[in-house]
Amino acid sequence: MAEKMALAKAINESLRRALEADPKVLVMGEDVGKLGGVFRVTDGLQKDFGDSRVIDTPLAESGIVGTAIGLALRGYRPVVEIQFDGFVFPAYDQIVTQLAKMHARSLGKVKMPVVVRIPYGGGIGAVEHHSESPEALFAHVAGLKIVSPSNASDAYWMMQQAIQSDDPVIYFEPKRRYWDKAEVDTEAIPAPLHRAQVVREGTDLTLAAYGPMVKLCQEAAAAAAEEGKSLEVLDLRSVSPLDFDSVQASVEKTRRLVVVHEAPVFFGSGAEIAARITERCFYHLEAPVLRVGGYHAPYPPARLEESYLPDLDRVLDAVDRSLAY
Repeated sequence: MAEKMALAKAINESLRRALEADPKVLVMGEDVGKLGGVFRVTDGLQKDFGDSRVIDTPLAESGIVGTAIGLALRGYRPVVEIQFDGFVFPAYDQIVTQLAKMHARSLGKVKMPVVVRIPYGGGIGAVEHHSESPEALFAHVAGLKIVSPSNASDAYWMMQQAIQSDDPVIYFEPKRRYWDKAEVDTEAIPAPLHRAQVVREGTDLTLAAYGPMVKLCQEAAAAAAEEGKSLEVLDLRSVSPLDFDSVQASVEKTRRLVVVHEAPVFFGSGAEIAARITERCFYHLEAPVLRVGGYHAPYPPARLEESYLPDLDRVLDAVDRSLAY
């Protein structure tokens, strides 16, 4: 049955369904139980499933992920929450040296079905360490899957698929989109977890984005349409693995590509996309692949974040520069 719900509620419902379906699924993190999470994403789960399955942990990110690794070794499927993006770094060692490596280290004998939920990105006026976009740091690490939904339906189904994965998944939740609503059909057949999706057809240029920037790209495409420009919007959904085939198919049609993400442009995921698509589509491209993102600077105080984050004008400026070639 389809129901309109906010992205945060969709994740809550997906976690609820997973907890009901499999007693080995656990939810862990700081304040995820009694409080229901700082964004109330896990609201009501501890009440319904008990504190042995929805577990309030100490404020120790490295310990949270380390415990999840031990639980996975014992057959559990932990879903751990890192309360904010900037808090993940105490756990970075556990994630990249243990969680990501265990499958290869054991020659395939050990599975690591761990989901690490990370609310990320800006746009909510938060303080330092609460608005970062560190996805490229994790995408560089072999053994991790990196995904980010842009809407409630994907948030629901991608969480289901992440929990069912035998490999560790870093699940980046775009916190500025938590309250955006969309139809969610909980009985639908979902798209593959790492498949990009065209969310708006176009012929003149492709805008590729994931997570919080997909909505901005749709707004840019609508604004460009008023000037007679037809922009295709591609929701990448997954950063690693990345669906280069879908990007290539779109670019071969439009012959131009602009990649948009909140993270800094310098060494960001857009750089890898630009390089791969330049290799794959060299004879199709009529302009260089352009990138729009944050600046190579520490995330600024809340008063300045609107100047730091990509906005409609910056996306449309990149579109104009591409079409000018």
